[in-house]
Amino acid sequence: MLQIAIAKQINLEDASFTTLFQSEDVAICDMSLATLEKHCLIEIDSYYHNALCNENYGLEMFRRATVLHDPYAWEALQRCFSGIARSWLRRHPRWEMACAIDSEENYVAQAFTRLWYASTKNENLHFQTLSAALGYLRASLNGTIMDTLRSYSRPKEMAWPETDSTELVMDELDETEELWTIICSMLSNEREVRVAYLHFRCGLKAREILQFCPEEFKDAQEIYSIRRNMFKRLMRNVDQIRWRLGAGD
Repeated sequence: MLQIAIAKQINLEDASFTTLFQSEDVAICDMSLATLEKHCLIEIDSYYHNALCNENYGLEMFRRATVLHDPYAWEALQRCFSGIARSWLRRHPRWEMACAIDSEENYVAQAFTRLWYASTKNENLHFQTLSAALGYLRASLNGTIMDTLRSYSRPKEMAWPETDSTELVMDELDETEELWTIICSMLSNEREVRVAYLHFRCGLKAREILQFCPEEFKDAQEIYSIRRNMFKRLMRNVDQIRWRLGAGD
């Protein structure tokens, strides 16, 4: 009888535990972004110090940013996880060499750009664990670092793009051409087209763009600002981007 009573108690506790987490999941889904961000930062601190933590807040932040494509969630995601990305960068074996070429800020921004680009092209990019999401972000950062180092490891000539936006769009016909054309159609002026082309298509950093366009941009911060505003607009229109990509199938 005692064993039966204990078994019943365990089952009741398990049921209560499951109900608690189910209720928590519902609450997290309905949570305001500001509250979610606060919980997420606490969760990240525990995760960073290898302490036990509930990963649901971080996962929900990634879901809103990469699945729902909420631009405000995307900004919050970067605020929450940029610190971790910077710590990865500083522990990278080629960190000093990489930072002699470009700034930490730009490497981290490029990593998030790669994550956004992947979520735009792949609607099945869903993360089941926070470790998986952070692993993808870390791989994006590593790819950014290695691509930058490779581009500087050998001398090369880079063709200067023509000023006409139509020629910019048609310059390279590759597998990303359709997506590039859609992105270009959503840009508001020639300066955005210029920054988008040099950033996305040529892989140039803000300082390199400034080197090519010293009379068009006063400093790298202006280029960062243009890129940030451009990125927000693309985030707001990600559903339209996907629809237009699918319409061509």
